[in-house]
Amino acid sequence: MYTKDDERRLYELAKSLLNSAHENGQETIDQLKEVINYADWRYYVQSDPVLADQEYDKLFKQLRHLEDKFPGLKTVDSPTQRVASGLSERFPTVSHLVPMLSLDNTYNAEDLTDWDRKCREFPGTENIEYCVEPKYDGASVSLIYENGVLVRGATRGDGVMGEDVTINVRQIRTIPLSANLTKAGVQQAEIRGEIVIHKEVFEAYNKQRAADGLAPLANPRNAASGTLRILDPAEVRKRGLSTVLYHISDYTLVDGNEKPHALDTHYGSLKWLYDMGFPTPAKEMKVFRHIDDVIKYCDEFEARRDDLPFEVDGLVIKVNNIAMQEQMGMTSHHPRWAVAYKFKARQATSKLRRVEYQVGRTGAITPVAKIDPVPIGGVTVSSVSLFNEDVVREKDLRIGDTVLVERAGDVIPYIVKPLAELRDGTEEEINFPKECPVCNSALEKQPEEAAWRCININCPVQVAERMIHYVHKDAMDIRNLGEANIQKFFEKGILTDIPSIYELKTRWDDVRALGGFGDKSITNMEQAIEQSKGQPLNRLIFGLGIRFVGETTAKTLANAVTSLKDFYDWDIEKLSTLEDVGPKVATSVADFFARTENRQMIDKLEAEGVNILNHHKGQAAAAGALTGKTFLFTGTLSQLKRSDAEAMAEAKGGTILSGVSAKLNYLVVGEDAGSKLEKAKKLGTVSILTEQEFIDMVNADV
Repeated sequence: MYTKDDERRLYELAKSLLNSAHENGQETIDQLKEVINYADWRYYVQSDPVLADQEYDKLFKQLRHLEDKFPGLKTVDSPTQRVASGLSERFPTVSHLVPMLSLDNTYNAEDLTDWDRKCREFPGTENIEYCVEPKYDGASVSLIYENGVLVRGATRGDGVMGEDVTINVRQIRTIPLSANLTKAGVQQAEIRGEIVIHKEVFEAYNKQRAADGLAPLANPRNAASGTLRILDPAEVRKRGLSTVLYHISDYTLVDGNEKPHALDTHYGSLKWLYDMGFPTPAKEMKVFRHIDDVIKYCDEFEARRDDLPFEVDGLVIKVNNIAMQEQMGMTSHHPRWAVAYKFKARQATSKLRRVEYQVGRTGAITPVAKIDPVPIGGVTVSSVSLFNEDVVREKDLRIGDTVLVERAGDVIPYIVKPLAELRDGTEEEINFPKECPVCNSALEKQPEEAAWRCININCPVQVAERMIHYVHKDAMDIRNLGEANIQKFFEKGILTDIPSIYELKTRWDDVRALGGFGDKSITNMEQAIEQSKGQPLNRLIFGLGIRFVGETTAKTLANAVTSLKDFYDWDIEKLSTLEDVGPKVATSVADFFARTENRQMIDKLEAEGVNILNHHKGQAAAAGALTGKTFLFTGTLSQLKRSDAEAMAEAKGGTILSGVSAKLNYLVVGEDAGSKLEKAKKLGTVSILTEQEFIDMVNADV
């Protein structure tokens, strides 16, 4: 439909319209219509947006402003007079019972106050109430239930016609296949919602893709939209989609039945659905009588948006009374009784200027894109991780590209894609280095891995990173000797490796000479270093930074030996017999303890008085109901820290695992549990406990 020259021209036109005021009637309106139609095609048909959300909204608002100013120039084919088209030819198309319109957008308190004023202009709105709910960032869906049974699921499409994706919708476990709607008096209902992906599920899925050598999915929103239109239902099921239903758009009653009272208000209708087992935002919804309270809640909610299990890009404010909604009606584009309050933008475009390469603790080389500084969500971004060479190749990134940058819920920015249609031929290919950028050693890459690595154990950056990991609070917990101090001491030659941390007692004069270190700070560091010598063996194992060995695996290893040096005689086969230790971990552990330089390091630590023994080896397991049982914790616990909960289980003889498997007895679930809970349910052999049930189990007098 569009040539590369067309796309480059339209993108440049969009930027021009965004960066300057245009009020010259017909010409500007025609330009805006052309740009918005192109952006709609990229977003809805190609599932490949070219503009950030806030940029699109600004252009749309500008067009509507000009059409209001020059009403004679408004045409029936204007984007403001219809919902953007998004039909593909892969699924049959079906009609929505009620058009799926867009929402008008607001970005500040003044916009909301103005919308409130317009709502109150309608008669009978003296006691108006507003219902506020999250605006989930996913893919819109329409569900039809007849006689309590799900009969159809459709995408938004062009708002009038959508794609019939019923077979894929049935793969989403959060969508009921049947419900007690008929018993409640409703014969047929069309329910609207958003297909989303839980953040934890999305992260786990991307980790698996990385392990399989595939590029990660860009973001939860695009992943949800793309997944819904995949032709293979098995792949849809594997991706773990969820849904949140936010509106009953149409319904018919069972003959002779009266309308349920709950359907008189928006809040009541969603609470009614929630009580029947439908996933709705009922727990996050609030009802207010005054717009000032709505504005205050918007500010509070934006501050905690990242605490939610799903991505949200704003809040939706709706007139709560359904009769008032019907009175206010709608335009051809949006309902007058609802408005979206959009949070600060988390997408922007920038120029990729160069790529630098960082060396991690395990020698992995990470390419980092250096881009023109750009504000995203209140933070200026100039550096973006590109993860590994495969991602660079998959995305076809080049120096000089205009790139779309997004800042995800975990606030880590990443490049979604290059805008290839804007290339002019001056862009340069990114050549991944063959040598370590720090020590110039040749890089190596295992066939089953995505990362290139520097295998020189004495590579300066790796040495510093290993020390930083060693002193971390979850490892040897050497407080006051943090990353900044280690970097400074390492650069000055005061620290050279992990054992040299315990030789600082002979270098305090050199530390004082650096300036900024008084007697108190040095005393605190000295005490923390001395106290670390008595840490249990599992903390030392974790602190050594053995690849693939996390805190849980470190406990498993520590419990298996009397002394750390026992592992000198353990081979891969013997290590693989340990609970939760697979071939990859076993190989890494065996290789670590086989290296001469690592054995010499352990000898030095032992000579400095660092504990390398398991003082509990051979002792009988603690009595109690948890003896011999395995546990795993997922989600956010409300009463306990996860480390404290694990310690409670271990104190009663329980064992902590690092993942869900047939060996797991109990999965303790906190708030926002994700993929681990789903996997445990599928296994069918794992007992799932709430946090309180776990606490009761621990405290049981057995």
